Amino acid sequence: MSEDAIERESMEYDVVIVGAGPAGLAAAIRIKQLAAEAGSEISVAVLEKGSEVGAHILSGAVIDPIALNELLPEWKTMGAPIQTEVTDDRFYILGPAGSAQLPNFLLPPLMNNHGKYIVSLGEVTRWLGQQAEALGVEIYPGFAAAALVYDASGAVKGVQVGDLGIGKNGEPKGDFTPGIEIHAKYTFIGEGVRGSLAKQLIRKFKLDAKSQPQKFGIGLKELWEVPAENHKPGLVVHTTGWPLDDNTGGGSFMYHFGDRLVSIGFVVHLNYKNPYLAPFEEFQRMKTHPEVAQWLKGGKRLAYGARAITEGGLQSVPQLCFPGGVLIGCSAGFVNVPRIKGSHNAMKSGMLAAEAAFAAIAAGRQHDELKEYDAAVRKSSIWKDLKPVRNAKPILSKYGTFVGGFLGMMDMWTNTLLGGFSFFGTMKHGKPDYAYTEPASKHKPIAYPKPDNVLTFDKLSSVFLSSTNHEEDQPAHLKVLDPKMQRDSELGVYAGPSNRYCPAGVYEWLDDAAQPGGKRFQINAQNCVHCKTCDIKDPNQNINWTTPEGGGGPNYPNM
Repeated sequence: MSEDAIERESMEYDVVIVGAGPAGLAAAIRIKQLAAEAGSEISVAVLEKGSEVGAHILSGAVIDPIALNELLPEWKTMGAPIQTEVTDDRFYILGPAGSAQLPNFLLPPLMNNHGKYIVSLGEVTRWLGQQAEALGVEIYPGFAAAALVYDASGAVKGVQVGDLGIGKNGEPKGDFTPGIEIHAKYTFIGEGVRGSLAKQLIRKFKLDAKSQPQKFGIGLKELWEVPAENHKPGLVVHTTGWPLDDNTGGGSFMYHFGDRLVSIGFVVHLNYKNPYLAPFEEFQRMKTHPEVAQWLKGGKRLAYGARAITEGGLQSVPQLCFPGGVLIGCSAGFVNVPRIKGSHNAMKSGMLAAEAAFAAIAAGRQHDELKEYDAAVRKSSIWKDLKPVRNAKPILSKYGTFVGGFLGMMDMWTNTLLGGFSFFGTMKHGKPDYAYTEPASKHKPIAYPKPDNVLTFDKLSSVFLSSTNHEEDQPAHLKVLDPKMQRDSELGVYAGPSNRYCPAGVYEWLDDAAQPGGKRFQINAQNCVHCKTCDIKDPNQNINWTTPEGGGGPNYPNM
């Protein structure tokens, strides 16, 4: 069935927000607060592709409550699931046989986690959703925004929700339901990292013309329940070094909170060169280090997940407004990499967007550029947070983990003591992450140990713990643009890194004598945890991540 033949219903709102994450929900709450203060009515809809609010939310997470203090000052008495304050903050450099703890006084003050809180960001997001609904925000979980809708002038006037009931063959099934269009005066895009709509908007309106390429990492996380004797509520541990080599950026985190819960995770910067490297396997290997394993001994793994992380910082933030809407949260990229935090900046961006849109609607405007939002972000606490750390990522990329880590800390100290001055100025990132991948001929395969199913596990049992589910009879949401290029280059030149960079076993190269070269590229789309790593790291940019049917993907209970 052609797109033109589908009749679609539409709904009208003042503001539609794509994504019920911290940025989108903070925006929705702030708009309703402003309307209540002004004694006016403003309609707000939030579309969430997950089966429920929080289903696709995954983060470490140690949060800075600065934005929440501003948005909902009484959050401590409102039942917010934010209870475990950081009491012990440690940073280690790991080697193959040992570790060294860096004294806290050597670390730049901005890396201090005391006064921050260890949380499940999924639970915090669910709570924010409840606060938004109490103010009259309409939240629609299971509604994936699949396409943008433009008016006659080319401005964004809303989004189209994805169709339901399309078979693998692309034809409607008996339960076919066309997706409706949601129209609004302004559209907020808060899809998270590497969102499919944000990617289109950045390209169409050249929003990145004056910014550096966005940089990314992949973050993998497990939630453990550990014995009481191994649990220290408020303990925060970060590491760098082993099992990664000096030329591969990344590190681990471990947070103790709640009732004997430990969040443990691993981040690999996606500008790594070796196509044989497997972030999931590096994560599993990291847990065997004595400094880490001691805390997990006797414990039980409860959940697993993965997602990409924006790492470009200040240099990579694109223009934030386009005709008819704005980019907020991780769709724009406000993560502070050295602090390993972004939710506070995401929330603040949503609040600033809400204020700009509310003022514009009150003035009778719609579908224009909210340039005042872009300007406000660059004068806000977001910019003040990102400026001192702007060189941390490019320094690591240029000089490696150990020399780069030392220089980066010195640069952050200089920025702190000298009001933002850096001897490096503002460094550039250069190439996008996929362009760093080198041909397999320059590297040797990495032999990873088999999982012991005590500390280390395989991908498929891990994906099971993410409660990932997709309707199998639907078109694959992972699109290979040129199958021949995938076989000749991704496999022939780079030795098929897709089955290693993917943390969920989505991609496989299978023996098949009927295929050219004797190999067949198989996509197990039902395994996809929506991390978007394939869209970022494929060396030819030949894989395009799109939204599956609404409600598909992981169902994280407390990540």
